[in-house]
Amino acid sequence: MSLARIPTFSVVERSGARVTLQSDEGHVAHFFVLEEDIVRVMALPLGHLCFPRTWAIAPGLDDVPYQGRDRFDLSGFALPDFEFLQQIDTLQITTELIRLTVDLRGLFCRWEVLQAGRWIPVAADRTTQSYNFGWWDNRIYHYLNREADELYFGLGERAGNTNRAGQRYRMTNIDAMGYNAASSDPLYKHIPFYLTWKKSCKTGFGLLYDTVADCTFDLGRELDNYHGHYRYFVAEYGDLDYYFIAGAGIADVVRRYTWMTGRPAFMPKWSLGYSGSTMTYTDAPDAQSRMNEFLMRCEEHDILCDSFHLSSGYTSIGAKRYVFNWDRAKFPDPAGFAKRYLDHGVRLCANIKPCLLRDHLRFAEAAAQELLVRDRDSNPSLVQFWGELGAYLDFTNPATVAWWKARVTDSLLAYGIAATWNDNNEFEIWDPAARVHGFGDARPAVEVKTLQSLLMIRASREAQREFASRSRPFLVTRAGAVGLHRYAQTWSGDNYTSWETLRFNVKMGIGLALSGVSNIGHDVGGFAGPAPDPELFLRWVQFGIFMPRFTIHSWNDDGTVNEPWMYPEVTSYIRELIKFRYRLIPYLYDLLWRYHRDYSPIIRPTFYDFPDDDRCYAENDDMMLGDSLLVAAVVEPGQRTRAVYLPEGAGWYDFWSGAHYQGGQEITLDAPWERTPLLAREGSAIPLNVAQQHFSGRADQRGFAIFPHCGEGRFVSECFEDDGESETYRDGHFGTWRLTIESSASDLSIQIERLGEVPVAKQDIEFLLPRSETRRIRLDGGVLLKDDGEGLSRSLIIRLQP
Repeated sequence: MSLARIPTFSVVERSGARVTLQSDEGHVAHFFVLEEDIVRVMALPLGHLCFPRTWAIAPGLDDVPYQGRDRFDLSGFALPDFEFLQQIDTLQITTELIRLTVDLRGLFCRWEVLQAGRWIPVAADRTTQSYNFGWWDNRIYHYLNREADELYFGLGERAGNTNRAGQRYRMTNIDAMGYNAASSDPLYKHIPFYLTWKKSCKTGFGLLYDTVADCTFDLGRELDNYHGHYRYFVAEYGDLDYYFIAGAGIADVVRRYTWMTGRPAFMPKWSLGYSGSTMTYTDAPDAQSRMNEFLMRCEEHDILCDSFHLSSGYTSIGAKRYVFNWDRAKFPDPAGFAKRYLDHGVRLCANIKPCLLRDHLRFAEAAAQELLVRDRDSNPSLVQFWGELGAYLDFTNPATVAWWKARVTDSLLAYGIAATWNDNNEFEIWDPAARVHGFGDARPAVEVKTLQSLLMIRASREAQREFASRSRPFLVTRAGAVGLHRYAQTWSGDNYTSWETLRFNVKMGIGLALSGVSNIGHDVGGFAGPAPDPELFLRWVQFGIFMPRFTIHSWNDDGTVNEPWMYPEVTSYIRELIKFRYRLIPYLYDLLWRYHRDYSPIIRPTFYDFPDDDRCYAENDDMMLGDSLLVAAVVEPGQRTRAVYLPEGAGWYDFWSGAHYQGGQEITLDAPWERTPLLAREGSAIPLNVAQQHFSGRADQRGFAIFPHCGEGRFVSECFEDDGESETYRDGHFGTWRLTIESSASDLSIQIERLGEVPVAKQDIEFLLPRSETRRIRLDGGVLLKDDGEGLSRSLIIRLQP
């Protein structure tokens, strides 16, 4: 088709929530009004879908069918009424929050959102070739105008700054070991969703491109004088099917996007504990002994630990890895090994990989059953994998899923392994002739690489659920696509050990959380490269204890191991930091519940909670943990203080000293080795486990750190409680702590309530108040046993009323 001929569209059907347009050339466009704040555009140059199913869209649902969801299935959406106005050259679709105007000549879209009773223009297609109607190639394009006041966030796991403006990103999942956290691209995950924030009108929106294809986003790096300033999305294949999500602020858009892509998995409470890991132990010839030594060292140094990520060395034959094989020379008794760990309260999370090396004992079996990705001659399609050639398992084949689940069960779960660590699952397939089963409709393997990652972790989760149906499954994945949050926890892959990585991993985690993936972490101390020095290691632990996933993992060049006790001069600090992590677990668990229930990210940038404060959008190294704690990680060597900007619109307490500060200013906090600079929001209560914790003995006693209003004020704080592991919460078997705090000039009134089924280990709970808090205490719901002002906090011991 010539560029001189711009297609003109006309309305051919209006059916319920869908408006369909078609051009004389056979191009088709569908517009869907899904919610007052979500409108969808599907532009089909060929007139039909190339990928008729999606695995990304699951509005408020736990999952989608294994074979995907029909793209024309609108179930789960409200499908509200909308205004439809058609004129000679345009059509207009208006909801309560969105107004979309479409130029019928060229299909150019202009988007407005309603703000304070006024329609505000927020986005518009580029007026020159915004879509590819067969002009250039078979790829999928979408060009939008780019304005000078726009900031861009999201796109999942990306290197560099939180604001993506001026950058180009390639979404091709790849094993990027030792990546540069400031600049490497691509990385491990495929999340084609990003947020736009317009500073001039303080308005934001999100765009999700529903594709599993390799794709590229350019957010202002490319300039072309003939088209003005623009940004673009281009996919190598598939369909242009995108969702416009409006909201009063970025927080509304993020929650709505997360809801639309499915309910986040609610992991067991033990997944929030410290998880040990290193490749060194399982690579040792006496691996089982080395692993048992880890337990001894935890006990010796009183390092709390709930799980251990078992690296793939347990599957070795020689120097190579063979998934589902146990190296009996290293691990002569897998079941006894797993039991020893469980007896110490530590669960094993075993590494599994989706590629069978060509000399794998089960390779011929898998090939004969056609479980592997195939080449043009229907033989296994060989790829480079871990120093050898192998073939990927094809999870678009139901027989492969059944085979995988059986192997997870009989090779791991039956031995007492508690969880799976789905690793090296980027599916690096580059042969355009390679084919997959495709649920009975064979297609090129390169078109569904990221889908394979998603289906793999889904299969692992199904195996775990079927084996232990009463327990919530815990699993980890390195790679994935939109929807991975429905199944697994994740981390930022094999990072390089440096101060720069520590700084930019903070930003990388925020990018993931703004993209719906909030149960995340990083390899604390750095995975690849040199061993961290004591200061870097300690500062990394200080930051890592606030991430949902807290794992120290390494493969150091010099053969050393990142362990809590690797440097005697800082071991005592690290022990106490880990114990503080365990004090915070009730708060972290409540945030995990809110992520599952309300789609609220666990970690987030300060502008998420304070969108009206322009300074929060400047690049920084700060992170909110929930809406109540502000973590100010130290990311530079030699620092003993940390400057931090306090968002305007709230008062703030130094968590440690109790000093109070007004928001809207920058302050400098002490940053000693023994603690992380940490601030609590005025008008918040942080649930804690105030019991003494030791590796050899655990206890749980609820307490709350209360940060009341300095003057008059009132707030309510709630905390979720259940048994921490079972699925019975789905049937309403859980409880809630509710605190109502009222402040006056002279009094502090605290009401505590237990709603539902709140398991209580002890009837006594502890309230911790800032040391400077001297007001008279009035209690409702308990009896004051002790009021102690000694130490860093004012401690109240309360006996709960029956």
